[in-house]
Amino acid sequence: MHAAAPAPAKTPLPLNVHERALVTWAAIFPLVLAAQTVLNPLVHAWPAVLQVFAMTLVVVPVASYVVMPRLMALYARLTRR
Repeated sequence: MHAAAPAPAKTPLPLNVHERALVTWAAIFPLVLAAQTVLNPLVHAWPAVLQVFAMTLVVVPVASYVVMPRLMALYARLTRR
């Protein structure tokens, strides 16, 4: 007698371009706002390009490694893909 095979794990479907844009915006907007609020007192006298550079040094890694994976998982759970 053979044991029943386990049910295959459900692989989430990739997000379409509109869903990806919405999830990305939901991650980036609050991070940019927070970074601007925190960094502005430190970098307000710098040229604009250096201000943006400093902000992206903070926002991009936090968004990529912390926020986006959590938002993608949350979105997948909410949409039950």
